[in-house]
Amino acid sequence: MLTVNFDNLFKVYNQDPKHGVSTPELENYKTQFDNYKDKILSRKQGFLDLGEQNIQHILDYAASIKNKYTDIVILGIGGSMLGPVTILDTLKKQETPKVHCLDNIDPDLITKITDTISLQTTLFLVQTKSGGTPETLAQYFYFRDILQTANLEIANHFVFITDPEKGYLRKIANQQNIPSFEIPDNVGGRFSVLTPVGLLISALVGLDIQKLLNGAKDTKTRFFDETNFEAYYLAVSQFLLSQKGKNINVFMPYSSRLKTLANWYTQLLSESVGKKLDLNGNQVFAGITPLPALGATDQHSQLQLFSEGPHDKLTLFLEVEKFENQVKIPTLWQNDDNLGYLENKTFNQLLAAELAGTKASLTENNRPNITLKIDKINEHSLGELFMFLEISVAFLGELLNINTFDQPGVERSKVLAKEILIKFSS
Repeated sequence: MLTVNFDNLFKVYNQDPKHGVSTPELENYKTQFDNYKDKILSRKQGFLDLGEQNIQHILDYAASIKNKYTDIVILGIGGSMLGPVTILDTLKKQETPKVHCLDNIDPDLITKITDTISLQTTLFLVQTKSGGTPETLAQYFYFRDILQTANLEIANHFVFITDPEKGYLRKIANQQNIPSFEIPDNVGGRFSVLTPVGLLISALVGLDIQKLLNGAKDTKTRFFDETNFEAYYLAVSQFLLSQKGKNINVFMPYSSRLKTLANWYTQLLSESVGKKLDLNGNQVFAGITPLPALGATDQHSQLQLFSEGPHDKLTLFLEVEKFENQVKIPTLWQNDDNLGYLENKTFNQLLAAELAGTKASLTENNRPNITLKIDKINEHSLGELFMFLEISVAFLGELLNINTFDQPGVERSKVLAKEILIKFSS
C-alpha cells in the first residue's frame, strides 16, 4: 500500500520555519479539501475514472495476436510514450516480443530501429491523442512507406491509439480498417498512461493490466473519495514551499526499475502547472520545476547540490520496502576494521541505509523532504503511484489557480515549427 511520510517536513519547520511546513499549516487547508475536490470534478477530466474502465477489448486483441510478432515498435512522443516506457521499464520481464520505443525523430535512432527489426514480424503501435502530432505522423509515414514497398498488408502491421472521432489517424483507421483503440476525449496526453496508451503494450507483453487498474481505483478511493488527505497534503506542501522559494521538486526513487517514473512525473508536473496565466487571465508565470534523480546513484552527483546549494528544493523520495531479490554482500576482506560495517549485510540493507542517511542529512541541513513508500514493485503498486501523482498534481493546479489540463506553450511551439517547415520548402 502506498503511504506518505511528512515527518521530515515538520522537523525542518521546527528547525527553521522558512524552510519547512508545520502540521497546523497543513491542517489549515483540510477544511478546503471539498472545495478543491469540487473544482477538479468540475473540469470533467476522465483520468479519475480510468480504474473502472472495461478492458475486455484490449485483452481480446492481445490474445488474438499472441506469439504472432517478434518485435513491437511504439511510435509516439510525450505522454503517448513516457507512460508506456515507465510501465515497461518497471514491470516487463519476458524477452519476447522485443519492444522498441521510438520516442524521438532523431534520424539515427530511426535508422537503428529500422535495421534491427524484421518487417514481416513487427507490429507498430502509433500513439497520439490528437491523431495529428507531426513527429508521430512523420514516423508513421516512414514505416508505412517501408511496409508498402515490401508489399506487406498495412492492417496487419499497424494499430492506432488515438482520439475516438477526430484526427488524421482516426480517419485512416476508419477508411482502411486498421485496428484502433480510443483515448477518451476527456483524458489529456500526460494523464493517459492508464488508457490504451499504456494498457495495450502492457497486455501485449504479458502484464496484468487489471491489477494496474485496481491499484489506480484503490488509490482514487483512498486519496480522493475518502478522508485520507495525503495526496492533497502533498500538493499543499508543494504549494506552501513554492511560496517560501522552493520552486524545484526533486523526484528521487530508490529503485532503478522506477527511474523512468521520475521522467514521467517530470512531464506531468511541468506541463500541468507551468502556466503564464491564472484562471482569471492574470499573468502569474506559475510553475514548479521537477528534477529527476535516482538513489543511490545521484548521491554521488547531485546530492552535494541538494544538501548545500540554494534553499530552493523540495525532495520527494520514493522508497520500496521489499525488493524481489535479496543479494548478500560477500565478505572478501581480511582484518580491515574499516569495512566491518559491510559484514553479513545485503545490498538491500545498504540501499535502505543510504536512503535513511540521505533523508537525515537533508533534514539536518534544513532541506525539506517527503517520502512516498510502496511495499513492493508490481502492477498494483505502479497503478497506485500513477493515480496518486495525477490526483496530487490536479490539486496543486487548483491551489495555484491555473488550468492544470491545458498546454498553450506546447501548442505554440507546434505552430511555429510548421511555419518554419513551410519556409524550408519554399
